[in-house]
Amino acid sequence: MKRILVPTDFSKHAEDALKAAAQIAKKNGAEIFLLHLLELPNQMNDAVTNGSSIPEVMLFIKKANEKLQKIKEEPHLQGITITTTVQFEKAFDGILSFNKKNKIDLIVMGSHGSSGIEEILIGSNTEKVVRLSDIPVLVIKKNLDTLNIKNIVFASDFSTEIKKPFLKMIEFAKIFDSNLILVMICTPNSFKTTAMGEKTMKNFIADFEVKNYSMQIYNDSNIETGILNFSNTVDADLIGLCTHGRTGLSHFFNGSISEDLVNHAIKPVITFKI
Repeated sequence: MKRILVPTDFSKHAEDALKAAAQIAKKNGAEIFLLHLLELPNQMNDAVTNGSSIPEVMLFIKKANEKLQKIKEEPHLQGITITTTVQFEKAFDGILSFNKKNKIDLIVMGSHGSSGIEEILIGSNTEKVVRLSDIPVLVIKKNLDTLNIKNIVFASDFSTEIKKPFLKMIEFAKIFDSNLILVMICTPNSFKTTAMGEKTMKNFIADFEVKNYSMQIYNDSNIETGILNFSNTVDADLIGLCTHGRTGLSHFFNGSISEDLVNHAIKPVITFKI
């Protein structure tokens, strides 16, 4: 994970994400791509596309570049290669298109979280990226002066389709020499006996060379609550999950554990596309 993207709207949440990304970059010798996206009114977008120079647009670009340059001069970013970009595109679309063009390995984003009707109606760009990004997304919920990731909870059903994204989880864990705690959450609607759960997890991990890990089965009323409660019990520093990337009505009716956790967890969450 040598190419890290940090989208920024110059908010406190984006600043927290950048601080976390900087610590990863220093540990891993990675480069950071700092991206600011400008969403313009349609008539301005058309003019920019046609090569016209509009005073208001030029001012937006100038101000954004000044802010990005000021950010690059922050003490905690010294010694890191940082590439800044101002791009005219909607936030969600711009992040995904930038990834493909620049072969990004990891996205680090901030999120404040919300609940109730606000969450349903508004959602967030972070949640959309988590759902549809083909590369890992690390979501930071608060300022972490020291990103010390000793224990990572990786929650899964440990089916065959999880094996490919789990390789990325191992890669990230190696950056911090973290201990992986594999957990299967059992609920009344998805119950497995302890023997069945242990067999599934042992068969899964047998295909990987992982030294620092343990396995747990945890019972709770639902999967999201189980992951949050278990993570608090073991004092996890990070929660790792896989996402199917459902869209449209399928996503609406089935929901998304990854998105719910991104929204409600206080701890950092990293997601991997299946």
